[in-house]
Amino acid sequence: MARVPYLQQSDLAEADRDLLARDINLNRALVNSPDGARAFSRLGGFIRNRSRLDPRLREMAILQVGYLTRSRYEYSHHIKIGREFGVSDGDIRAIAAETAGERSDLGELERAVLAAAREMVTGLAVAEGTFATVKASLNNECLVDLVLTISFYCGVVRLLETLEIEVEPEYLGYLDEFPLPV
Repeated sequence: MARVPYLQQSDLAEADRDLLARDINLNRALVNSPDGARAFSRLGGFIRNRSRLDPRLREMAILQVGYLTRSRYEYSHHIKIGREFGVSDGDIRAIAAETAGERSDLGELERAVLAAAREMVTGLAVAEGTFATVKASLNNECLVDLVLTISFYCGVVRLLETLEIEVEPEYLGYLDEFPLPV
């Protein structure tokens, strides 16, 4: 059970009801702080809708963060979202393989993006060699957007786990299809 109440539109002031346009548990918890929810939404909205980073790479990085941190909520939601942006089932299986130190069929850039996400989750920063590999394929804008994306989702998973946000039933099947490590 979440540590804060899940609010409904009827619980909010009229001016804040738009914050629940996407009625998911994360948003229903965040609206306990409407201004905080708005700020969170602005950055998340930029990452999803206005960043010039290839959306498949973005979603793979987010999935890597969710997988490595075992964030059931983040991982399940971004399997669905990732598929909408070109992430294949093979890509999702490759994230598990790469995390386990196994080689996958991913290209050099995709492997480097996943490594960058793992390095930021576990060691705070991207290692020099990984950074150089990513930088060789991305312009500076996309490079910054990648680091911004990984950083934001490192924070998101901590928020989800601390507030104990529950996975909605319609997302549980994704966890059966692509289980997180034990």
